[in-house]
Amino acid sequence: MHTTAAPLSPAQFRGLFPALDSAPHFASCSQGALSDHLAHTMQRMTASLIDAQAPWGEWVGKVEEYRTLSGRMLDVDSENVAVLSCASEAAFQVVSSLDWSGARRRLVTSDLEFPSVGNVWRAQHDTIEVVNVPGIEAALHADSWIKLIDERTKLVSIPLVSYINGTRPEIERVIAHAHSVGALVFVDAYQGAGVVPFSATELGCDFLVTGNLKYLLGLPGIAMLYVRDCVNVERAAALTGWFGRVNPFAFDAAGVDYPENARRFEMGTHPIPSAYAGVAGLETVAKIDLTQAWGHIEALRDRLAAELTAQGHVLDFPADAAHRGPEVAIVAADPDALAVRLAEHRIGTSPRGERLRLSFHAYSNDRDVDALVRALAELGGGAA
Repeated sequence: MHTTAAPLSPAQFRGLFPALDSAPHFASCSQGALSDHLAHTMQRMTASLIDAQAPWGEWVGKVEEYRTLSGRMLDVDSENVAVLSCASEAAFQVVSSLDWSGARRRLVTSDLEFPSVGNVWRAQHDTIEVVNVPGIEAALHADSWIKLIDERTKLVSIPLVSYINGTRPEIERVIAHAHSVGALVFVDAYQGAGVVPFSATELGCDFLVTGNLKYLLGLPGIAMLYVRDCVNVERAAALTGWFGRVNPFAFDAAGVDYPENARRFEMGTHPIPSAYAGVAGLETVAKIDLTQAWGHIEALRDRLAAELTAQGHVLDFPADAAHRGPEVAIVAADPDALAVRLAEHRIGTSPRGERLRLSFHAYSNDRDVDALVRALAELGGGAA
């Protein structure tokens, strides 16, 4: 925990999001709730454009502030963090920095993968062999991965939390086995960072990506890529730009040098508005102790699952608590229609495929659960 003040309790943290008392938010797995701090930060950013027509020094400083806060949140050296725009960029920068010409041409992924990452892997089909762990349930278990990861494997891609239903695979065992056979590991932490306590250093992964749109309480357009070993990369990343140089402000179009830190993975001008929002989000999350907040989230999540089951809903919710993440998923005939009807009650949810995802953050509370359960009962309970 990197705060100077005592961490806020969940109730105090909720006070930073005044709209929640009239509009419960169960859609943090898609977009985090709006805090006053974020709203005021964006107002100040736009106002600064009037005071300074080209505030490049401030803009670059804001990106570096984002990098520093990202390193603290991930528990890594900030020099090992690249500032990018999205998870797809991060995935491409990683896959293009690896040499796939030798005996190791296999990339192991799974049905838990978000398309933003999985599409990038499969687009490289001319140079790599993508092997998939099939089955949403099967991919939660390390044994399903271990049998596919061997000396032919260059990279293993596994999410910290699956976007599909908020479940958590046995990531530590997968990483340990991958490293035992000489494979690298890429972790997508987008669906967990900000609520699930973890340390990228303790995970021991080689690459990790997350961003601020969801539980990290910012806006779309910015992501962080952690690279454990920035010096011994196999190849220069295929996509680059002036901020991927040792000195971007040398303005040397002919000189393509790469710094010996994660900036070597960066490209053109950073997404400055999203950097302001990302800093605000990271500052907000830093006000809580994630380990304490996680216990609060688990209690709300399990209470909701029990009440929805009693109400007759079919859930995609693990029996094993070790696989449970920050959400409960209702299996419904028409999740989109159900989400629209709940929105009429001012309750935000996130439909995906055949599931209505109901996610929790530290700002969630029992009144939110009461409102959701009551609204679902009015809509017909398990028949909804």
